[in-house]
Amino acid sequence: MSAFDGLKARLERLFAESSAERGGALRDAVIEMRTGLGVMRDALVRTEQELASERTQHADAVRRRDLAAGIGDEETVDVAERFAARHQARSDMLERKLAVQRDELALAERELDELMTQYGAAARGQSTGTPESIERAWRDIAAAGGNRPGVDLDAELEQAAERRKLHEAAVEAQLAQLKRKFGRQP
Repeated sequence: MSAFDGLKARLERLFAESSAERGGALRDAVIEMRTGLGVMRDALVRTEQELASERTQHADAVRRRDLAAGIGDEETVDVAERFAARHQARSDMLERKLAVQRDELALAERELDELMTQYGAAARGQSTGTPESIERAWRDIAAAGGNRPGVDLDAELEQAAERRKLHEAAVEAQLAQLKRKFGRQP
């Protein structure tokens, strides 16, 4: 069970609760999901670095094999072929892992977007416990185009949508690169 599965279960219980309790819990869930997304992005970067290292090591092993074959050193050729095969297998596995991590990150980002939308609706629909005069003042500021500090959900939603678009473009670019690499597309 992943951290997001536990969070989903908590969210389902949350939606069964009253709207007064929901706002604070949604805020906590948004914070937790943002933290989780940061961890997922860090893991993705580490996997990309591991993949780059494996590809370099594979290329080195192939180069050593070819050099050894050029001078007739069969023992070194055999060793280099084993290392090249090992690094190629690890590279293939890391490519699959990277694809899964990207898919998982995209899913989590979509879930965060949905949660942000729900949080925004809950924040607009519930009383915050502050005096009505203060709430009216904040509404007046919002009507004039200002934002309440720390509650600019529209900007958050726009940023999340932009991040999702950039991620989807990166995924499409990598998919096209992999198709070209494996000869499935010109």
